[in-house]
Amino acid sequence: MTGTPGRPLSAELSEQLVTVAVDILAEEGWGRLNSDRIAARARAGKAGIYRRWPTMAALARHAVGRFTLVDLPEDAGSLRGDLVALVGPWASPLSREERAAASLVGAARHDEDLRAGLDAALVQPLAAAVGEIGARSAARGEPLDERRLALLGSVLEAFWWQRYTAAGDGAMTRDQVERVVDDVLLPVVEPTSEAARV
Repeated sequence: MTGTPGRPLSAELSEQLVTVAVDILAEEGWGRLNSDRIAARARAGKAGIYRRWPTMAALARHAVGRFTLVDLPEDAGSLRGDLVALVGPWASPLSREERAAASLVGAARHDEDLRAGLDAALVQPLAAAVGEIGARSAARGEPLDERRLALLGSVLEAFWWQRYTAAGDGAMTRDQVERVVDDVLLPVVEPTSEAARV
């Protein structure tokens, strides 16, 4: 958060502005986020917004960057179990935080602040979760090839972005989630011996 010299910034107002910004992103999208709308909803002055964040992208980065959109699941005792638990949220509609992040995906291609916010919210926690799942597999005596683990991370990230940009509420059925694990994710890290020779 930025600020200019002068009166200390109110933490309560800062939190209120962030909450309003997330609501607008989730309900109406990035294209509708502007200082007039935030000020009206928060009943605050626009100057108070710009004292904290120089641009709407900086505000969106701050707001979304506080999210953790990928949670490391409890150890399920197997690689398949861990992967099913990791992607289990795909069976639920997008949350408020996910809808807010999803609204930034297209614009983030052209804006460093938005990319950084999504990186902190999704890319970094996903990479950490994949790394931990790989470590668990190794601890069970089933080490995974590092290149294939990296590929798994890339495939998972692609599925997450697809979830955020697809039409509808983003929800898959539980059966669809398990089919993705069995037919796509597990073969990425556990190729058959025939496929491995190709």
